[in-house]
Amino acid sequence: MFTGIIEEVGTVQNSQRRGEGVRLWIQADRVAADVRAGDSVALDGVCQTVVSTEAGTFLVEAIGTTLSRTTLGEFRAGRRVNLERALALGDRLGGHLVQGHVDGVGVVMSLRREAEHVLLDIQVPDVVAEVTVLHGSLAVNGVSLTVNALPAQGVAQVALIPYTWEHTAFPDLQTGDAVNLEGDLIGKFVVAYLKRTGAAGVEATGRAARD
Repeated sequence: MFTGIIEEVGTVQNSQRRGEGVRLWIQADRVAADVRAGDSVALDGVCQTVVSTEAGTFLVEAIGTTLSRTTLGEFRAGRRVNLERALALGDRLGGHLVQGHVDGVGVVMSLRREAEHVLLDIQVPDVVAEVTVLHGSLAVNGVSLTVNALPAQGVAQVALIPYTWEHTAFPDLQTGDAVNLEGDLIGKFVVAYLKRTGAAGVEATGRAARD
């Protein structure tokens, strides 16, 4: 479990295809110094298991399924990535509950500065759109953000404050880039529950629906 509060922006040191998957070596002074094999780290919002560590770097291995559902297959040497270690019990929950399980890949439609912040418009897939509400939570490349507006069907807008802009890899984004999206965890449970009960003809109270 994560919070969507980025601890450090790391850099892909090397990427190597391995069968249908890929091995990624990530350089990160702070995160690499505190993780060990078996720990979980979110890379641009994708939960990965640390395979090994050495001198300021750590290695993860993403399987084919992960590559098909996220942007990790695009990672190349030199790419900057948002990093967050798994949440420890007792830590402050500064963002929102994030699993590191990407629901879908979105596309950057526009990036524009407005006053002191940057507005980011993202085309989101249906599975994310159905749990996205105004002023609700949305994780974009692992960053916990508040939905600022829903300007069109299938489009979500978030506002990036100066601190977020300066302490994440968002400045590297360009129009047309793919981003990892994770919808609100509570929203996903609510939608799934309503779909199941509706299909089964059961009221929200759990009682069988009456004519």
